[in-house]
Amino acid sequence: MVEANRDEINEIIARANRIPVWSLPTAFLAIIGLGYFFTFYDISDIGLAMPAIADQFHIGASTSLFIALSVGLIGYGIGSYIIGSTADIFGRYRSMILTMALTALGSFGDAISMNVPELTIFRFITGLGLGADLNLVSTYISEFAPPSVRGKITVYTFLVGILGQAVTPFVGLSLVPVFYDGWRWLFGIGAIIAFIALILRFELPESPRWLATKGKNIEKARKVLEMMEETARKKIGKLPDPDISSVVVEEQKFPTLYLFRKPYSSRLALLVLVWFFWYIGNYAFLGDSASLLSAAGFSIASSILYLAVGAVGYPVGAAIMLFTADRFERKYVIFADTVVWFIGLLLFATKNSSLLYAGSFLASLALGMYLQVAYTFTAENYPTRARSSGFALTDGIGHVGGAFGALFLPLLVATYSFAFGFSFIAVTGLIAGILVLIGGAKATGKTLEAVSA
Repeated sequence: MVEANRDEINEIIARANRIPVWSLPTAFLAIIGLGYFFTFYDISDIGLAMPAIADQFHIGASTSLFIALSVGLIGYGIGSYIIGSTADIFGRYRSMILTMALTALGSFGDAISMNVPELTIFRFITGLGLGADLNLVSTYISEFAPPSVRGKITVYTFLVGILGQAVTPFVGLSLVPVFYDGWRWLFGIGAIIAFIALILRFELPESPRWLATKGKNIEKARKVLEMMEETARKKIGKLPDPDISSVVVEEQKFPTLYLFRKPYSSRLALLVLVWFFWYIGNYAFLGDSASLLSAAGFSIASSILYLAVGAVGYPVGAAIMLFTADRFERKYVIFADTVVWFIGLLLFATKNSSLLYAGSFLASLALGMYLQVAYTFTAENYPTRARSSGFALTDGIGHVGGAFGALFLPLLVATYSFAFGFSFIAVTGLIAGILVLIGGAKATGKTLEAVSA
């Protein structure tokens, strides 16, 4: 394989930067979105299945069951970093195939688990794939989407994905309280979705920006870029001339090494804290709410119903971001989203029937608004050679907060009260927004190289 020279690398990146519209087939957004659909389906299904699993495995709300949830989050962190780092070395495409294969296997294993140890093993496998996939999809989309609509394009795929989080409570409601093995069917449906997403992903191209910055496969990068340019010309006609002078080629290093030098070290520290605090409440709410409502005296059906009705907020929140992600500075949008989260969780904490619906809706709305914009913001802050590794390390360590929250919320509720526990995760989410507001860089409308410089 012939190494590319600096001029060739500059040419590829400059040609990619000049394309002002989404330049891959629209169907590719749906393919990527289907993988996201499974990701968010799986994030919700374990929490909905937990009350029935606890009853059948005769462990109640014990620590063992919450470990089954938290081990999946630990898998998120490990998979995100290991597979994310290999994506910077071996490419986005191969890694995205691997992640979906792992999630399909893990979800199938979840469905056939006969005890907590088996469930724990398969939740870990599922987590390996899901954690890396969240990282890779955001990185992949960022490297194809033009600066002026990067936020909107990522939200399009996210909108398909977040429907998974919106419909899962209704699927769970129709299965878990109704059938003895309903929770197994809930996981089995997820495995089928993941397998379909895996097959479709073989149609996706490799990122020409990654191919160029690696200095290899320059002809393959040109072929993908020519396809992108042809698609763009059909939409808008003549393309702007590439500005090679604006491109800065990064030096060759192992990807993670970039993250421990300025300016990336401070960004890494900030974003790790942001995601740590956000995931505390995110996964505690998604994973524990149904069980904690059930333990508080609500039936399994009514516990899931509160979350199912509130889940309408997920796609509504994502739809709102279609009009705001590129119109306003992203760090301000992220902060506003966490304020909505704070209000929603305070309402949920009251345990009042009417306010449970309102709180569940606002919390879901905030999740739908926050996640993809924050994913995009995180990916933008790292250079191409370490973008996947940077996102992976950030999101991976951040998921420790998710594991902590999933384990800690039940303890807070048991030790103090339902209101105290859910007020606590309301505050942790707001802290994430304040950190972005104070320390986050401005990113909206800028090229990836300009943001990550």
